Amino acid sequence: MQVRKHTLRVAGVAVVAAVALAAAGCGKSSPSSSASGARIKGGVATIGFTTGATPTWLWSFVPGTQYSVFNAEDFQYQLYVPLYQMGGNNSSTTANYALSPANAPVFSNGGKTVTITMKGWKWSDGATVDADDVAFWLNMLKAEKANYGGYTPGLLPDNMKSFKVTSPNTIVINLTKGYGQQWFVYNQLSDITPLPPTQDVTKAGAAPGSGGCDVSASKCAAVYNYMTAQAKATSTYATNSVWTTVDGPYKLLNYSPTGNMEMVPNTKYSGSPKADISLKYVVYTDDTAEYTALKSGSLDQATIPVQDLSPKPAGSLLPATNPLGSSYSLAPAYTWGIPYFQINFKNPQFGPVFKQLYFRQALAYVDDQEGIAKAIDRGYGYPTTGPVPSQPASQWLPAVQSENGGAGPYPFSIAKATALMTSNGWKNVSGVMTCETPSKCGAGITKGEQAKFTLDYSSGIAAFTQTVEIYKSDAAKAGIDVNLVAKTFVTVIGDDTPAHTNWQGSFYGQWVYNGPGFLPTGEPLFQGGSFTNSGSYNSPTENKLILEVQTASSTSSFLSDFHQYATYTAEQEPIIFFPQSYSIVASKSTLKNVAFNPYLTTYPQYWYFVK
Repeated sequence: MQVRKHTLRVAGVAVVAAVALAAAGCGKSSPSSSASGARIKGGVATIGFTTGATPTWLWSFVPGTQYSVFNAEDFQYQLYVPLYQMGGNNSSTTANYALSPANAPVFSNGGKTVTITMKGWKWSDGATVDADDVAFWLNMLKAEKANYGGYTPGLLPDNMKSFKVTSPNTIVINLTKGYGQQWFVYNQLSDITPLPPTQDVTKAGAAPGSGGCDVSASKCAAVYNYMTAQAKATSTYATNSVWTTVDGPYKLLNYSPTGNMEMVPNTKYSGSPKADISLKYVVYTDDTAEYTALKSGSLDQATIPVQDLSPKPAGSLLPATNPLGSSYSLAPAYTWGIPYFQINFKNPQFGPVFKQLYFRQALAYVDDQEGIAKAIDRGYGYPTTGPVPSQPASQWLPAVQSENGGAGPYPFSIAKATALMTSNGWKNVSGVMTCETPSKCGAGITKGEQAKFTLDYSSGIAAFTQTVEIYKSDAAKAGIDVNLVAKTFVTVIGDDTPAHTNWQGSFYGQWVYNGPGFLPTGEPLFQGGSFTNSGSYNSPTENKLILEVQTASSTSSFLSDFHQYATYTAEQEPIIFFPQSYSIVASKSTLKNVAFNPYLTTYPQYWYFVK
């Protein structure tokens, strides 16, 4: 599956993060095909993970170092439902109000006032999921925004003038300015998760709600400290009383800090449908070990590693033959995301070099995305040429990203990369570009500086390793020396943050537009000061363009403003884009109605077994 340093940045890789497409090539191999046998009541679906791509944080108020798909979509969302769910058990990318605990919001006062009415869902202990539970989350954000991975300066809670619970099921938010409704729902309200009163406490055994954070932000610090301590105590997840009250389709039966865990249906779930089957998550050392388990038949669902697929035949989304035979159904699975590696503009040694647009352009020119897609992704891939995913096709894709036959503004060219370096004061010395004329190299770059930096990358996924090795080889041909360092995914997202300046390049997988920000409008990755903008890129022009998208007053102006932002970002190359691949998901032929949406949210409450 993929990860976003999520719900922080998005990235990583794992198993169930995919979206079964209702597209040509799926045919009878789609895991969502109609059942051929009698439905069985109950059962356990066994799902694989790889080490480092496992859930490690249960509280819905997530710090940046834990902001990932693994912790959100694959874990928290099964137990605690966000205020507004996005997508469904299919390829949808729209707001799913039917699966949300609140009705669609109502905007007034020129987009400055937002009224939210709760549906009256129930927590598993019988209490109502009400407006106070939304106020609890908003007050916590006001008090501890610096500790929340989804915080972007200027957005929630900074743009919130006030809010008030006007009835048990109604909360009214007053904003400092008017925002476009679609943007505010998809990229602001969707990040809110109602918190149960059992988590509004400051000590063990305290009465639910006794912390007072739902009433006043001034009471939240003590609650935050206590709940953070509980979230860090992962070995107690299945037994600690603060986690037993849920409103999602599942409850946690057991959990191991290694990532192995089991979930059972929450019979008190207010949504529809209610879960029928239980879930068992098993952790493997890498994708090879996971695939071995899949071939043995011990997994009900997993993604087939790309290295184990036959090359993609022309005109089809699936391999010519099913490597697992008739016991499994296959489906192509696109992700609404962009793979990339971040560069640290604040690194004291190499940051001045990264700040030079010509150097970032050179890094893009040595990126043979089409070659990588063919060699590593075996044809199940395509270039990423800017901040908008190239596939599936969408109205968001700006023309610049389709230039040069789909290769974008910087098609692969060692010659162009070399020319950019030499024309800006660099000279190839013993195979490495070296700054010879500082006045041309750029501010902060001294004579003798070498074009040499370290790129950390997530270990355990063969395709990741092969991708960075090819990149390193091609970069070297232009005199750019990339030192590769393999680390676990958890280590990479924990170490390579804005708070740390020692790292230089970081590749942990990809960003999936699944929170904060279900529309690819850029604030999490590119707006100055955002925690998930790990490389600390900060452009006044970029910030202005993002703001214009957020405050667009009509649908037509929203799309026009968006394309200006996306074009500028693609040309500026604030991150170095890598090719995206779509997954081939295998599900047991007896496991039915399995599908995922491009945001990587899974909905196992729809799944069932047949004989």
